[in-house]
Amino acid sequence: MYRRILLSIARLRTLSLLCVAILSLLSVNTYAANSIDGIRVWPAPENTRIVFDVKQKPDYKYFTLSKPNRLVIDFTNTKNTVALKNLAVNDPRVKLFRSSLTKGKTRLVLELTKSYQLTVFPLAPAGQYGHRLVIDLYDKNRSKKNVSKPKQSVGDIIIGIDAGHGGEDPGSIGGKGTYEKRVTLAIAKKLQKIINKEKGMKAVMIRSGDYYVNLNRRTSLARDKNVDFLVSIHADAFHTPGPSGASVWVVTKSRAESELSRWLVNREKKSELLGGGGGVIKNTSDSHLALALADMSKEHSLGVSFGVANNVIKELKKITKMHKKTPQNGNFAVLKSSDIPSILVETGFISNHKEEKNLTWSKHQQRLANAIHVGIKNHFLAHPLTGSYFASVGYKKHKVRSGESLSVLAKRYNISMSKLKSINKLKTNSLRIGQTLKIPRTG
Repeated sequence: MYRRILLSIARLRTLSLLCVAILSLLSVNTYAANSIDGIRVWPAPENTRIVFDVKQKPDYKYFTLSKPNRLVIDFTNTKNTVALKNLAVNDPRVKLFRSSLTKGKTRLVLELTKSYQLTVFPLAPAGQYGHRLVIDLYDKNRSKKNVSKPKQSVGDIIIGIDAGHGGEDPGSIGGKGTYEKRVTLAIAKKLQKIINKEKGMKAVMIRSGDYYVNLNRRTSLARDKNVDFLVSIHADAFHTPGPSGASVWVVTKSRAESELSRWLVNREKKSELLGGGGGVIKNTSDSHLALALADMSKEHSLGVSFGVANNVIKELKKITKMHKKTPQNGNFAVLKSSDIPSILVETGFISNHKEEKNLTWSKHQQRLANAIHVGIKNHFLAHPLTGSYFASVGYKKHKVRSGESLSVLAKRYNISMSKLKSINKLKTNSLRIGQTLKIPRTG
């Protein structure tokens, strides 16, 4: 009898220990307060962004290890539901993801190809996303490797093309699920091809794939690439599907002035941001002269921006409805640099059902790219940069004065009357005083 009682006690003790072990496992996995429900990896030329989608606000700690290089993230009371095997397949910085369970935590280890600059931060729910933990791995030599050699001569007019949003930032989302970031990149790539076929122009992409570039970094990249003009491409949105049409934006004067003021405070370090007079601005002890030179750079940049904006609007009107028929002022970060003339083109409303369909249509994307190209080209033909190809083969303006006729001007500029009429779209030989004519330059 006594032996049976001892045996029963032993069985109960074993069963109790087994239950404790099972409950312990369940508390970490099945009944964890939080969970990792998605992991997205976004490789870019100078960094990789890794985003963890978590059910609730993440409770985490992280540290790095060397020999070999690793990043370790511990998620407290969190289970991982994501397969890790193929996450790093296309990334140049992360070799492998692996995980383990330890002391009530899910530990994720990222095996890295080398040491990187690291930023880690949580994001609260926004738009289609819930809680996230974001990790950015930056190349340590990124500031050096992205700086282009200084131009020996102007030659080509270099156009920077900035496709809005990208990677983790989809931009606006249409009713049928169209992502703005995909529309902007498609138009940007078409614009790049057109510009690169144009003698005297060269296109450089600020974002060439599906990855995110920080807004401040976009203007820095444009400057590093010696951009003469920057065009940022977007698609508008509204909370109802009614609004439609394209628009073109330039920076507000107050935004340009605030950025300029910030640079002038520390002009020795920031002279490269102040245009052609940067060297003088840096070295002069006369603050009034520095301000005057910088202000001239800003005013020139704003003037070019408005000039291109008007030309682009003129071309967009021919192929799409306009939401705004004149250049609009906006406080956009990507337009802030006072030394780089720039515009932001809203190609249409992705929230409008008809325009969402058009914005995903390759033929319409091509038309938009063509219009933007012609608008930019026409401005720089009329106002070519000194030393550029356009300065030798473009057009200059002539305002008709009293006593001047079409035949007189044709002879003066060594051009046939028929060509002069064709260039200016004249239907008769008559001219009026004050009329402005385009006169082709010759190389």
